[in-house]
Amino acid sequence: MTFNRLKVTASLYALMSISFWGVSFVSTKAVLGKLDPFSLLVIRFGIGSLFLLFLLILQRQRLHISLQYVPHLMILGILGVFIHQVLQATALLTINASAAGWLISFSPVFTVILSILFLHERMNLTKAAGMVLAIIGVLIITAARSGQTIQIAMNIGFLLMILSTLNWAVYSVLLKRLKIPYPPLVVTFYMCLTGLILTAPFLIRNRGWESLSLLDHSEWAHLMFLGVFVSGIAYWYWGKALEVLEASKVSMFLYLEPIATLIAAVLLLQEKVLFISIIGGIIIIIGVIIVNGQFIPMLLRFLKK
Repeated sequence: MTFNRLKVTASLYALMSISFWGVSFVSTKAVLGKLDPFSLLVIRFGIGSLFLLFLLILQRQRLHISLQYVPHLMILGILGVFIHQVLQATALLTINASAAGWLISFSPVFTVILSILFLHERMNLTKAAGMVLAIIGVLIITAARSGQTIQIAMNIGFLLMILSTLNWAVYSVLLKRLKIPYPPLVVTFYMCLTGLILTAPFLIRNRGWESLSLLDHSEWAHLMFLGVFVSGIAYWYWGKALEVLEASKVSMFLYLEPIATLIAAVLLLQEKVLFISIIGGIIIIIGVIIVNGQFIPMLLRFLKK
């Protein structure tokens, strides 16, 4: 397979990942009414870990890893799975799914900032203008919601969501830089297992299992989707994309995530979407495209093939 075909395949992996993650906000919101965030995450990580273990056995891949890479996997699991999902699940208690989807598209801006600080990439006027534009979009979305006599707690939800985008940028850069010499499926399994181990004590403390009997068939379907497709396949495919593409390039696909979230939120949750929020989201996306100025030429080359 040529390098160009590898890049196209990696792009498709990234696209599928962000599609699953986009819908994940809707599925999480649908279940949070009956489960607390930590209980939801324990079940989600448990389903994801079992599914990934099944795939590993099916593909006959070894689970053995060298001790020197255990700290790497722990750090990635804590940042990319535990902290990231706790922030998002807690944020969704006070903001709607569509707003969360718009805000997560801000993550590529943080990735570029980290690349400038730690990977010695250069800042220029175009990147600076794009970042300013994306920040304006975020402010428009948050101001639009705050102006509707929403509780002050709502602002905390927006803050947590923005923090999750920064955390995801750190995770993506680390996943690329650490260069763990194991297949993405193995890395994803141990990350998901880390999330399960770290959240399990909270399930015990909150007696979360008592709420499981309250779930109906549709809510269990949402949990299965979160475990198999979001915690399992999406993280696995994201790692496969990062094997080929640079972290900053892969992060560009996140700007498509709010589209999946918006469609799912309207269809499944009947959320009302504010026009001003859509405007703010479009401004974020335009800003991100400007920051990552190489996306459009890459897309044009892809469409010509």
